[in-house]
Amino acid sequence: MSKQFAIFLAAGLGVVVVFLVVVFSSTKSAHLDLTGQILKTRVLSVSNGAASIVVVDFRVTNPSNVPFVLLAAQLELDTDTGEKIDGSQISKPDMENVFAHEKLLGPKYNDILSIRDTVPPHATVDRMSGARFEVPEAKIDSRKAMRLRFDELDGGLFEIGEKK
Repeated sequence: MSKQFAIFLAAGLGVVVVFLVVVFSSTKSAHLDLTGQILKTRVLSVSNGAASIVVVDFRVTNPSNVPFVLLAAQLELDTDTGEKIDGSQISKPDMENVFAHEKLLGPKYNDILSIRDTVPPHATVDRMSGARFEVPEAKIDSRKAMRLRFDELDGGLFEIGEKK
C-alpha cells in the first residue's frame, strides 16, 4: 500500500465520518423519545389487606419534534425479593370512582392518564395512573422499584421509574 493511497483513504474516511455525524445530529429530534420520573406513589389496601391499589403521579417530557400518543400503560412492581409483578391497570372512569369514594388516597393532583393521551413535541406534562396489585400493602411499601411502561401508538416503548 503506497503512502499516497493511505492518505487518500484516511481523508475519505474522515469525510464520511463527518458526514454521518452531521446527518445523525441533525435528525436526532425527529426520533421519538420520552423521559420522566414517578414523583409520588400512594398505596391503598383493599380486599381485607390481600390486595392494594397503587396510584402514581408522574411527569414526562417529550424532547423530540414528534408527538407522543399513548396506546397502553402498565405499572410494574419490583419487590424486595426480586419478583416482578404487573398491576392490573385501572381505567380513567374507575379511577374517578376510586378518588370519589376512597378519601384515604388524598386529593387528585393531576389528570388521569388514558389511551390516546398526547404529549406534544417539546412539552412536559403531569399525569397520574393507577393499578391494582394482588399483594398486601406491606409488600408494596418494601419494594425495590416501581416502573411505569408506555406503549406508543406507532410502536415505541418507554419506561420511567421512581427515585427512592
